[in-house]
Amino acid sequence: MAKVNDSNSLDIDSLLDRYRTGSIAPTDAIAQVYDRIDRYADPAVWIYLAPIAETLEQAKALQNLDPQQLPLYGIPFAIKDNLDWAGVPTTAGCPQFARTPGRSSAVVERLCAAGAIAIGKTNMDQFATGLVGTRTPYGVCRNPFDRRYIPGGSSSGSAAAVSAGLVSFALGTDTAGSGRVPAAFTNIVGLKPTRGSIGTRGLLPAVRSLDCVSVFALTCADAASVLQAASGFDAEDAFSRRPETNKVLPDLASLRVGVPPDGDLEFFGNAEAEQRYRKAIARLQSLGCTIAPIDFKPFADAAEMLYGGPWVAERLAVIGDFLDAHPEAIDPIVYEIISGGKRYDAVSAYRASYRLAELRHLSEIQWQSMDVLAVPTTGTIYTVAEVAAEPIALNTNLGRYTNFANLLDLCAIAVPSGFQSNGLPAGLTLMAPAWHDLSLCRLGAAFHASLGGTLGATGLPLPTIPEFAIAPEVSSEKRVKIAVVGAHLSGEPLNYQLIELGGVLVRSCRTSPIYKLYALTGTALGKPGLVRQPEGGSAIEVEVWELPIAAFGGFVAKIGPPLGIGTLVLEDGSTVQGFLCESYAVAGAIDISDLGGWRAYNFRF
Repeated sequence: MAKVNDSNSLDIDSLLDRYRTGSIAPTDAIAQVYDRIDRYADPAVWIYLAPIAETLEQAKALQNLDPQQLPLYGIPFAIKDNLDWAGVPTTAGCPQFARTPGRSSAVVERLCAAGAIAIGKTNMDQFATGLVGTRTPYGVCRNPFDRRYIPGGSSSGSAAAVSAGLVSFALGTDTAGSGRVPAAFTNIVGLKPTRGSIGTRGLLPAVRSLDCVSVFALTCADAASVLQAASGFDAEDAFSRRPETNKVLPDLASLRVGVPPDGDLEFFGNAEAEQRYRKAIARLQSLGCTIAPIDFKPFADAAEMLYGGPWVAERLAVIGDFLDAHPEAIDPIVYEIISGGKRYDAVSAYRASYRLAELRHLSEIQWQSMDVLAVPTTGTIYTVAEVAAEPIALNTNLGRYTNFANLLDLCAIAVPSGFQSNGLPAGLTLMAPAWHDLSLCRLGAAFHASLGGTLGATGLPLPTIPEFAIAPEVSSEKRVKIAVVGAHLSGEPLNYQLIELGGVLVRSCRTSPIYKLYALTGTALGKPGLVRQPEGGSAIEVEVWELPIAAFGGFVAKIGPPLGIGTLVLEDGSTVQGFLCESYAVAGAIDISDLGGWRAYNFRF
């Protein structure tokens, strides 16, 4: 097992505590991260690593801000290389396919606005096609417990970076299990949220109708913290979903845990993996849960449809033209899988959708007798050599307990469940219907705490973390719209305040052309001032957000002079509450109205 870390854990709660007590500064923490990366010495983890000088500049800028005000203040993270990061090539594991985006993906914008610091882009199975982590031209990143074994995929580099203690958390994606399988193989937590809860704008899709952005973390509490900062409705994303009220699972004494019958469990000859799963179920029972055998067939049948049905053809919608023009640039196994989508037509797609509807109905019947489904994350683990010999069959085996989750609209969290005698970790996955994400994190935390053990491959003990909060339920009818013009815009430093209060982005638009926008002077954090004009003026870019009415008052209370909340007129003539500035404060300020908005002004610097 490769251990390069010192005694300081990078789990979010521990690092934030050191920031708040002043025992470390963000620049020092980031310098230590790069030192750890150097000592770990596995370049196959990364497709791109940001220059340390640039990252230290970001950390230095944070030191002028209050760590209490940013939920991910100074937290280092990694980005799977099918998610856009402005100015950095997105390769999706294929160098010839690379393009450089001018804007970050929605999730990266939100996390950076919450104070997190991006370190680099991580390796992956090409075009997110695989659960093994070996289908990449950038080299196979080593499993931190045994280099002979696969790290899991497709989010291989992200999981390895977290497990090895190189970053606090990492973004993955999950269509078939890519956010869960690598977590099981590296002894960390993998959260696959409800589809559409984290925006997928700026994600190069695998199967766009099913893709999720996933989170790898050292603890379930860390995964919940990232989820709360990253999630929220995105008006620019056609697959974003307006959040429902947080659905809360029953407490442990009342929780019904569904398990497949013995005849439906498959461990592919790995008796120790089977033993770890049975011990995990016994552990849940010891925590007070009721174990409820269920009919697993609807779930297993749905799992087979993902690669055995027309969803494979959906991958062609993204890279079909590139696949035809540059077959030599694509991993042979990835080419075989994706090109196989050409055999499906519209009739087969409709027939598959009918069959999936039947399976959803049958699975919903099973949910009447359980609150949570507990399955092995995988039935076994394979060596790199074994996967090379049977690349498709063994990959299929790894998806038995993962492939159905997005098809059946479930959220899931993969948690460590102990080690086999050969030193390799095993994992348990807990699943629930959509929008139980945070409650699943809490259940996962209870299980993980009862198991104990160490964080990833760092050798550091699992910390005792206070029970984390689940945001209160909010009625969707009791909400108020507010237009923001400056530091609360998506990707800007104070956007996290809206997200923390349950805010969702409704739309981006402009004001009526009756305002002027000024860059105010004398403020630590750059601020614009919007002032209505008696005549003339310009149309100014704004975002309209929706806040729970119960949170609106607290948000307004944080606004200091010369800014305040008043009525704004939008370009379509409608009115909303929004930021306005007292006219006295713009004396000597820079008139930036001609630029059309705060982002255009900030971009110049």
